[in-house]
Amino acid sequence: MLQNLTGWHALIVLAVIVLIFGAAKLPALARSLGQSVRILKTEVGESRTEASAAPADRAAAAADRVDDRIPLTTAVPVSSPPSTT
Repeated sequence: MLQNLTGWHALIVLAVIVLIFGAAKLPALARSLGQSVRILKTEVGESRTEASAAPADRAAAAADRVDDRIPLTTAVPVSSPPSTT
C-alpha cells in the first residue's frame, strides 16, 4: 500500500500538515511527539524488566505490597453462650 507513495505525495502531506497546524506550531508538535515516544520506550523497558524478574522475586514483592495495604487488626473476644445445665 505504501509502496505507491512518491516524493510528491510526501510533499502534499507535509503541505496539508503545515496548513492545518501552522508553521509556528510544528516545533511544539514535534517536541511533544518525541516526548511521547520517549515515555513509551521507558514504559516498555520497565515492563520488560518486570516480566524478566524471577517469579520468586515478584511473589515476595507482591507479598510486601499486600502486607503494607492490609491493616493489622486484633481479635475481639467472643463471649461464650450461656450454659443450659
